[in-house]
Amino acid sequence: MNAYEEGYADNNGIKIFYRDYGPIEAEPILLVQGLGGQLTFWPDHLIEFLQENNFRPIVYDNRDIGLSTQFTGQPSYVTDYIKYIFRLPIKSEYTIDDMAMDGVSILDQLNIQSSHLLGMSMGGMIAQIIAANHSDRIKSFTLIASTAATPSPLNGPTKEVRNLLMDRSKNNNASYEERYERTVKILSVIGMEGYEFNTPEFKEFTFKNMERSKNDTGFSRQLLAILASKNRFNKIKSIQTPTLIIHGKEDPLLKIKNAYKMHELIPNSELIVIDNMRHLIEPPILKQFEPQLLKHLISNS
Repeated sequence: MNAYEEGYADNNGIKIFYRDYGPIEAEPILLVQGLGGQLTFWPDHLIEFLQENNFRPIVYDNRDIGLSTQFTGQPSYVTDYIKYIFRLPIKSEYTIDDMAMDGVSILDQLNIQSSHLLGMSMGGMIAQIIAANHSDRIKSFTLIASTAATPSPLNGPTKEVRNLLMDRSKNNNASYEERYERTVKILSVIGMEGYEFNTPEFKEFTFKNMERSKNDTGFSRQLLAILASKNRFNKIKSIQTPTLIIHGKEDPLLKIKNAYKMHELIPNSELIVIDNMRHLIEPPILKQFEPQLLKHLISNS
């Protein structure tokens, strides 16, 4: 992996920390991370795959995570959970639309007029706004394990996953060891069946990330931004950029029906369903859609 450049972009006073893997002469691709994910969470095998094929991955910490600007609001967990269950309106400190402009600010900071765009999970929700509102700047759009709907008990997490996410939201002052054990538990449910997460290497990686960003409260505020968002059904109908949708058949966080709905609404889209994929892109999962992803990127470069 090549040496990378790091810095901050500014979106109306909100500082967004980014990492540009380069090389600068390659085709840029902006990667938008999911709920609670620092930029370091992008798997090395994906970054290396992109670089090996002459692409320039650019990743960043969403607001309220990692080294980007952190907020201070304290969600009302019980009230907001009740509103979620009964599908009542929820208020958040910032919106998915705000987070989309954070991504655009990075393209501005790096003087990139047009780029490929890849969003995963919540990052896919953010990226939908970027692709719809800034189509002149997006060469291709890739959506992985995402949705255009407001997550609800009907299309969102299973009860087991929902309880794990709420536990993380409520218990953000847990010790490093407790946070690590909770992370392994969540990943074992939303990750590929049989994939081993509880390893010394992953524990070291997790502890380094907790040191990088000691404050874990942004997770709950990002979650509120998701739950407070309106569905983007009409918005994504306007996306003209060639779009590749990749989704796991067994995704317990965002059900497969979300992928079919996005494919139905985005005019120029292709859908790939991975049978043994849940919500993550472990190396064996990436291998299954590498050819289609590469074809999608190259044909729109």
